[in-house]
Amino acid sequence: MTAQTDTTQGSVTTVYKVSGMSCGHCEGAVSGEISEIAGVGSVRAVASTGEVTVVSETPLDDAAVRAAVDEAGFELVGRV
Repeated sequence: MTAQTDTTQGSVTTVYKVSGMSCGHCEGAVSGEISEIAGVGSVRAVASTGEVTVVSETPLDDAAVRAAVDEAGFELVGRV
């Protein structure tokens, strides 16, 4: 099951589940790291649900997203 969908021409929205986020600082850390991946247009992390919504030009490599989440100090559980 994947939450990756084409939203507008030239963009893909993917929702990831991240464990360990508990506050706005956590959301910012995760968003900041994922935003650095090439092709990412926007990131919205929600600590209360653990969901991170990423809009990108093309589908992202899960390994790159995992590395970014790890760098922020959290764990990528997978796609929602």
